[in-house]
Amino acid sequence: MKNYYLLFFLTASMVVSAQSACDNAHAYMGNAYAHVKDSYESNNVSHLKHYANRSVESFKLAKKSLASCNCDKAVELANKSIEALEKVESAETFEDGRFFVKRGREFSKEGLVEIDKCAYNQFQPAAVASVAVAGTTINSTPSNLTELEQEQLKLKQQQEALRLKSQQIKAQLAQQEAQELALRKQQMIQAYKSQILENMKSYNETLKVYGSHSYVKFKETIIDMETKSISEIKSHYLNEIKMLTKNYLEALNQCEAS
Repeated sequence: MKNYYLLFFLTASMVVSAQSACDNAHAYMGNAYAHVKDSYESNNVSHLKHYANRSVESFKLAKKSLASCNCDKAVELANKSIEALEKVESAETFEDGRFFVKRGREFSKEGLVEIDKCAYNQFQPAAVASVAVAGTTINSTPSNLTELEQEQLKLKQQQEALRLKSQQIKAQLAQQEAQELALRKQQMIQAYKSQILENMKSYNETLKVYGSHSYVKFKETIIDMETKSISEIKSHYLNEIKMLTKNYLEALNQCEAS
């Protein structure tokens, strides 16, 4: 009996490992599909390209997991989605970009269907029914057990495999959410800094036109912003641009007095 359970756990772990790769790929492809939907529903070219790029990033992460999932059709559709969505960045008009987004959205939807099929096929009761050891096949249910006991053991092994699978999915999703959040924070920080620097340049050019010898400068406080929450990041850079604008208006008022 001990050998039987050891055999079951070894077999179940192999099945769950293959299944978890498909689950991980499915999660990334789900995110990719969500981003491409946001892109398609955008009403301006900036958001259209932004979400298309995020979809491409998620598809590339999905492909890493698909390599262990044995789902060639899903890989093919992921590649088609990436190919279509990468053309959005160079599109000259909103309509042109949306055309490629629509194609990417269709491929994405088909890809999710295919990955569902693969995930289902990876986890069938027959997959843990038997395993070959040293050239000998050992059945998952000993012959000396009653039919009811055999059914109970089959149910237990299925439940244990599902429990292990559930734990792995939760851990993978938590890791993925953390990666997505970190990426979102980096993009926000870069966008806020870029806007502040653009305003600073405009303010200083205006002051120069009006003959001011003053200038405003953005000197960010040294803080590891990526450890902050989304709302804290937004609040920090909002205060930075408020201070920059305040200094600009003071310098502009001095132009009027002189």
